[in-house]
Amino acid sequence: MEKMMAEDRASQALGIELLEVGAGRATTRMVVRDDMVNGYMTAHGGVLFMLADAAFACACNSFGPVAVAASAEITFVSPALPGDVLTAEAALRTPFGRNGIYDVTIRRDGVVIAEFRGRSHQVSKDDGKLGEDRNAEASAHKAASWSTRSNDPSLRDQSHGLGRLQDQQD
Repeated sequence: MEKMMAEDRASQALGIELLEVGAGRATTRMVVRDDMVNGYMTAHGGVLFMLADAAFACACNSFGPVAVAASAEITFVSPALPGDVLTAEAALRTPFGRNGIYDVTIRRDGVVIAEFRGRSHQVSKDDGKLGEDRNAEASAHKAASWSTRSNDPSLRDQSHGLGRLQDQQD
């Protein structure tokens, strides 16, 4: 887990710390900074989501196989302000197959700030290329896909979101 967090540049940028990790659970902490607030001077929802997501990632990867988020949602309960120290506690609720449902509660001094629920998916070697291999594969696929579309006039129009409607209007 420490290696994953050490390479997590987004969490580093926000100052998110991993406090504790165990089988199916994790706790992270972050201090709300002035550059993390929205126009109402409360913690931006995206920042809160990232804090919860970091705890979720650590909890769902605590079993060993690489796990990624398949879905997640958050409910904002109370505002957080600059200077607030927030903790996010993640816990596995239901494992099923290679999936798991996790709940994460963000608190400030015991006050609930937000509730997050995420679904994880353990990645197999066949469907889970990560890092540089995955990025190179995605880039090659995108280039091949664009090349095919640009050579076929009917597909080229669709790739611009115009469909055949533009041809009919001309």
